[in-house]
Amino acid sequence: MSHGNDFNERNIAEFRANHGRVGGQFKGAPLVILHSVGARSGQPRTNIMMYMADGRRYLIFASKAGADDNPAWYWNLKANPNARIEVGDDIVDVHATELEGAERDEKYALQADRYPGFADYQTKTSRTIPVVALVPTGPAQPRE
Repeated sequence: MSHGNDFNERNIAEFRANHGRVGGQFKGAPLVILHSVGARSGQPRTNIMMYMADGRRYLIFASKAGADDNPAWYWNLKANPNARIEVGDDIVDVHATELEGAERDEKYALQADRYPGFADYQTKTSRTIPVVALVPTGPAQPRE
């Protein structure tokens, strides 16, 4: 197992134990656990990431720390936009839609203003980092 998976699993365990909060580099950040279906594998995939609340929507950012390719979860959502998230102590079914144009630029700028790491990520890559809106498709359910 790669370091990335250990890191992911440690943070997910901490998130679930602490009502959606973790320490370290994510301390104080709003976090969501995304459950998606692998675009090619069809297997369940789990990723923890920062989000920005936007009305009823949860906005997530395909930054991959400024890498030149999009993270796997982005392609998973493009292939299978119906997904599920854990936020706080709740589980929410969502539908993923990519933001375009001015709306994407405005939301990314807001995130970069709140969390300067996102501004750094954009300077590291020539691609436009996608912003994906996760729109709830049903009421939040408490995590068992």
